[in-house]
Amino acid sequence: MKVNGTPMRTIWPQDADARGIGASVGIIDQTRLPHDFATLSLTSVDQAAHAIAAMLVRGAPLIGATAAYGVALAMKFDASDAGLARVTTQLAATRPTAINLKWALDRVTAALAPLAENARAQAAWAEAAAICDEDVEINAAIGRHALPLIEAIAAQKSGPVNILTHCNAGWLATVDRGTATSPIYFAHDAGISIHVWVDETRPRNQGAALTAWELNRHGVPHSVISDNSGGHLMQRGEVDLIFVGTDRTTANGDVCNKIGTYLKALAAKDNGVPFFVCLPSPTIDFALASGADIPIEERSADEITHVHGRDPDGRITTVQITPDGSPARNHAFDVTPARLVTGLVTERGIIEPTRESLARAFPERSGA
Repeated sequence: MKVNGTPMRTIWPQDADARGIGASVGIIDQTRLPHDFATLSLTSVDQAAHAIAAMLVRGAPLIGATAAYGVALAMKFDASDAGLARVTTQLAATRPTAINLKWALDRVTAALAPLAENARAQAAWAEAAAICDEDVEINAAIGRHALPLIEAIAAQKSGPVNILTHCNAGWLATVDRGTATSPIYFAHDAGISIHVWVDETRPRNQGAALTAWELNRHGVPHSVISDNSGGHLMQRGEVDLIFVGTDRTTANGDVCNKIGTYLKALAAKDNGVPFFVCLPSPTIDFALASGADIPIEERSADEITHVHGRDPDGRITTVQITPDGSPARNHAFDVTPARLVTGLVTERGIIEPTRESLARAFPERSGA
């Protein structure tokens, strides 16, 4: 995608030597958006771990890519077996819900473990780059498979196709293109009239801050709405289609995504609105039987009690919105049962949210 007319990804190696070993890794500091676009350089595994935990980078695919590059940064300094085990343990502890984190760490470990120590740094940087390139291709394939869903609705109505999305499953959550936004960008670029309802997605407002920012930069018509508006819009016939992402999908098709997704799925079911989950295969966790087994991250209460924004003088500030002494609970994700999902849009096509369909589509992952 483009920022101020310049194509870029959300993560990239910097100042690589002849062997492909970088001096650092560049990222977009997403905590500064939408009011300030800034990039940072990560030079150590500690900085990579902080970037994931503090959500400078976020979104399941980008978390995995950042973890892979975190291993690569560490291998420059200690490529021993103990060093590899230490760094993967450190990175795995940063955020518990997104399965891409574990997937990426397992993949890099499998690539490095058989190698001599002096070969591991180069191999780690190559593997991280491969993970990033594959993520871009996966997201493009998701967009191509979902585009006919939008085209079919567009052919039946005179106005724009109204698509609702929750949180940010855009290119900022991935290496490029996004998952839930990939079909949106394909449709917009193909000249199809669309309009996106952007859930603000409290408590961190990733919809209002991030999805709106990237849609705005790409010229996609959209409106930011409060999280509680989706059901009302569905009742009025103003939502044609819902696309959301996922941080982990279990073997039976249950979907874990940003808190509030479950409520959108319930409203969609009640109003006959198609509810599709854009599902890159690295987010499938065949080791878990159902969504009840997914560990749900609970983050700092400050994300509930305080909000960030720009004041009338243009300064970025934080204000408290709750009374002193009122406790808060901040669950970051919820689980949408497979029975509420119309279909899973994967890089291998649109499939039913069932154990059998997932196993058939990805036999190399499921053990089928």
